[in-house]
Amino acid sequence: MAAIGKAHPLTDSQSALLRARQRAALMPDLLVEARRIVATVTAGWHGRRRRGAGENFWQFRPFVEGEPVSRIDWRRSARDDHVYLRDREWEAAHTVWLWADPSPSMMYQSRTAAVSKESRALVLVLALAELLARAGERIGYPGVLQPVSARNAAERIAAALMTHRPHDSFPDAHFRRFSEIVIASDFLDPLPDVMERIDILARRGMRGHLIEIYDPAEEDFPYAGRTEFRDPESGQRLTAGRAEALKEEYGRLYTARRSTLSDHCRRLGWSFVSHRTDRLASEALVAIHGRLGGLPQTQRSAV
Repeated sequence: MAAIGKAHPLTDSQSALLRARQRAALMPDLLVEARRIVATVTAGWHGRRRRGAGENFWQFRPFVEGEPVSRIDWRRSARDDHVYLRDREWEAAHTVWLWADPSPSMMYQSRTAAVSKESRALVLVLALAELLARAGERIGYPGVLQPVSARNAAERIAAALMTHRPHDSFPDAHFRRFSEIVIASDFLDPLPDVMERIDILARRGMRGHLIEIYDPAEEDFPYAGRTEFRDPESGQRLTAGRAEALKEEYGRLYTARRSTLSDHCRRLGWSFVSHRTDRLASEALVAIHGRLGGLPQTQRSAV
């Protein structure tokens, strides 16, 4: 049957240099798109009082067993299911790290999506940088840009990424305690590995926000007949004689995987947002900005 999607534009895991050049060519357009989305979102907020990052939230952090109960802020804790401490160091040392996964699997784009997962992840990261910079936050990008407090932070990240050769590894920098990290990825690595990596960051005193970027075909599984599936990172292939026979079991496992990761984030006091690439990027931006602004998350957000 005809291919449902394509890797856009490259899938060879050994083509890191070519991928870097392609990303650099796209970056100016992605920055323009990010700013357009920010303009749309902020226009919708105009005239309404909306608490955002950089105001009151950063003086609170999740309670850790063994800390003085007297420091718990019960008013803030009453807003959701977590217990928070008032902490001035959290406010003074606050930095937001942003990271978009450059793995080959992120370059996938099906016929029902207008953009690849990588493009959407980068647009969201740049849009967040624009919003957070306006709020006066310190913004960094692991391995690319040290934290800066500047109105042109999004532009500086885009410029740095244009000359950066991407590495597929999970972000692992010398993060400062109490900083935040936003990770935009498809999280298709083995789930135990993903959870171990975020556990390491959580043990360092960081609070994280995961944006799961996924293509419609990855959720809907629109395959039938004889179909060959290829892992864009390992190159392994699987041929199914009747792909439609796999749909039900695939859907069950796909949903269970997402729920497991979302629940794990909730236990850590992290947030989790799922975003389909055939949806508006502004929907995901509003959702994740709400998490950064300290709005409660009662269940997994899907946008």
